[in-house]
Amino acid sequence: MQKTHAKYHLGQIVRHRKHPFRGVVFDVDAMFSNTEEWYQSIPEDSRPAKDQPFYHLLAENDQSYYIAYVSEQNLVPDETGEPVEHPDLSEIFGDFHGGFYQLQVELN
Repeated sequence: MQKTHAKYHLGQIVRHRKHPFRGVVFDVDAMFSNTEEWYQSIPEDSRPAKDQPFYHLLAENDQSYYIAYVSEQNLVPDETGEPVEHPDLSEIFGDFHGGFYQLQVELN
């Protein structure tokens, strides 16, 4: 059995390595846990390995806010020190301190 450790944490702000968006981690899957259709929609030469952590993000870019599902290999820490403005942040997180959002909901 393979052990997988997530590099990023709930409430942490991360940035996509290739695409211009950033977001707050609100959930982590130890390995790929989306649909095969979603996975196959990624161009083959860009398709990440399934056996790594995948992160659910409250994401934003210059045009919109959305939910993103991103492999660990495609993320880097956001070093701007700036908060994210996603409208759903307050449903999960409290205050922004030191580059992280504080959880305000109890997790299972």
